[in-house]
Amino acid sequence: MVSQHNDTVEHEGAEHHDGMTKGKIWRVFFYLLALTALEFFIALALVHGGVIEKGLGVNIVYIILTLLKAYYIVAYFMHLKYETFGFIMSITIVFLFIIYFIVLMLTEGTYLKSHYNPFPFWPNP
Repeated sequence: MVSQHNDTVEHEGAEHHDGMTKGKIWRVFFYLLALTALEFFIALALVHGGVIEKGLGVNIVYIILTLLKAYYIVAYFMHLKYETFGFIMSITIVFLFIIYFIVLMLTEGTYLKSHYNPFPFWPNP
């Protein structure tokens, strides 16, 4: 007698998520499309049209919209939303350290450029 083999593999204790369905993919696509359209509207109609002035407020709005778009891309298209908390935190902490390192190097470079000039024939502007 031949025993039948089940082709599906089940993991005990592992959570199973539904994943991305076509509906979710399209919903996230339209969220990203709306955020991008909002960015273009702010840039072309409001700032270029002279309704609002370029400045810190506009830059903060751009940064917030870009971070929101990055969240949707990472959470849904890179499937990080369905991962465990430990994995999410390990990626987030590493990312924050990289950002901190970049800010630290830019600050140090600006300080050295303004306070140390090894070439006196080429003064800082």
